[in-house]
Amino acid sequence: MADQPVQSSHYDIVIVGAGPVGLMLSTCLARWGYKIKHIDNRAEPTPTGRADGIQPRSLDLLRNMGLKAGIMAHKPARVYEVAFWDPPQDGSGIVRTGTWASCPSFIDARYPFTTLLHQGHIERVFIGDLEKNGVRIQRPWTIKGFTSDEAVNPEYPVEVQLEHVDGTGSETVRAKYLFSGEGARSFVREQLGIGIKHKDPIAHVWGVMDGVVKTDFPDIKMKCTIHSEHGSIMVIPREDNMVRLYIQIASSTDPDWHPRKTATEKEVQESAKRILQPYSIEWERVEWYSVYPIGQGISDKYTLDHRVFLGGDACHTHSPKAGQGMNTAFLDALNLAWKLHAVESGFADRAILHTYESERRDVAETLLDFDNRYAKLFSQRPPAASTVQAAASSTSKNAEQEDNAFIRTFKESCEFTSGYGVAYKPNSLNWSPSHPAQSHVAHPQGTKLRTGRILINADVTRVVDANVVHLEQQVPLNGSFRLFVFAGKPDGVGPSLALKDFAMNLNKKGSFYSVYRREDIDTVSYHERHNPHSRFFTFCTVLAAPRAQIEISRDLPPVLARYREHVYADDRWDRRVPDAVAAAHAKMGLDEAKGGVVVVRPDGYVGFVASLVEGSATVDALNEYFGAFTTQKLGGEVGRL
Repeated sequence: MADQPVQSSHYDIVIVGAGPVGLMLSTCLARWGYKIKHIDNRAEPTPTGRADGIQPRSLDLLRNMGLKAGIMAHKPARVYEVAFWDPPQDGSGIVRTGTWASCPSFIDARYPFTTLLHQGHIERVFIGDLEKNGVRIQRPWTIKGFTSDEAVNPEYPVEVQLEHVDGTGSETVRAKYLFSGEGARSFVREQLGIGIKHKDPIAHVWGVMDGVVKTDFPDIKMKCTIHSEHGSIMVIPREDNMVRLYIQIASSTDPDWHPRKTATEKEVQESAKRILQPYSIEWERVEWYSVYPIGQGISDKYTLDHRVFLGGDACHTHSPKAGQGMNTAFLDALNLAWKLHAVESGFADRAILHTYESERRDVAETLLDFDNRYAKLFSQRPPAASTVQAAASSTSKNAEQEDNAFIRTFKESCEFTSGYGVAYKPNSLNWSPSHPAQSHVAHPQGTKLRTGRILINADVTRVVDANVVHLEQQVPLNGSFRLFVFAGKPDGVGPSLALKDFAMNLNKKGSFYSVYRREDIDTVSYHERHNPHSRFFTFCTVLAAPRAQIEISRDLPPVLARYREHVYADDRWDRRVPDAVAAAHAKMGLDEAKGGVVVVRPDGYVGFVASLVEGSATVDALNEYFGAFTTQKLGGEVGRL
């Protein structure tokens, strides 16, 4: 039976489509208290097939949301290495010509593997979380029309017409925002008249088959790219003893090309048998089979009025080879979610919504360029095994001049496919020398942190309970900016003068911290860990000393001591900085004696880095950084957008 609509006509957002991008957006906003109308034109979540690869950076994100355990409970396959098979120099059949790490050691990843699990299981984890937060996906309903006009209704400018897919019901609702997560055939995108630009004129028709096989092929549990005189296949291991095979059926470069060319399940199986010779393969069962065309396309715009937005496959399409579709969709949704929250909660100017398209479309452009190169890499014979090993074993990113073109491409590709290669360009949120925050303490010399990039991983010891924790995971995805105060080495007498001055200036009337203080601060629970003072900021303090030498009440001023569960000892050894006294400070490139302050956006990307100095300069710089996009003026003379 179809879910019946909630009897209310006004919503914060209407989300169309319950694939990865729609579910991520809905989950974030539901947790943060927004009223959501979420529809999908399918009667049930994805039963089989579709996207299946979760990359290392996405697994970090899911852990930060508390959803990783639910996904790993399905016992997904984990890909640590990729194997390449080609025809031998002489003779017939195929031989393994090399392997390389899926996420090589030069990438500082918590989870250096790709997690493979079918999309339906992943969707259900999100749906379960949504239901805990009072959101049910209305199925099977579809969108029939919409208008967006702030002149008609400034608060709820979007009117949306919805209908049950069999025409038995309809409703019209008003919303502040409308989001299309409908996929490549987006009705919303078509109605807006937004075109798709095809980056590569070459199109392909692919067959994909999930099933349980019986085979003597030795790498069936590995991700493989197999070339033979009979064609090419990609092998992807799956949960429950399944394996996925991708096989290219046709290309627009073929003389008899037709975009609707197809092949039967039996034909694809016979083709796979020929390609895998001299090895044998038989199917015990086939769970899912599909044939679909793939072209590299990107939407001209992601929004026209910053009220109606597109995301995921509605914006970009590409080949399945690199396993990027769901991961890119997750980050599209996350990027938009926290910005909508910052605007709707009164913290940020509406102008930050402009950065959704500029940041995420730039990533999509990079993805399509990469996908094009990746496809060519796959279609060429791999290099000698010694070349592959040189790429996989290299842990230094500073020896670029020594790398040949292939190894350089390999490194760039691995960083990008892992998700750690995403880099947002300078804007009001990502500091650069042209940012309004023109302070001498901004971006201190020697820091290894890059604005617009993910925060570097670090292990630290939580002082209150001696637990060794992952610093970057300690603040959950709650819509808050995370301020990491690397406080240097305490003297055992009291807070350093720089730390005292930092606290004193935080408490001044015009500081970012004071201006956005909680109205209910006097009634906040003693056990509130993350947001005791402000819903927009969480402070974490890292001291360059062994835990046993730290006394929170002595070494920290009261404003930072209030975050007692976010006080950490930088006393864990790290193989990447083996000689460092304080590894977390060293990994960030911050002075182990003096420290610094790192502002991390709610989505985990570094926004700003400042030196921790005596006087007011550090807080002044933070006021200037936040003042570039907040609704209230901060500090003294503050730059604005």
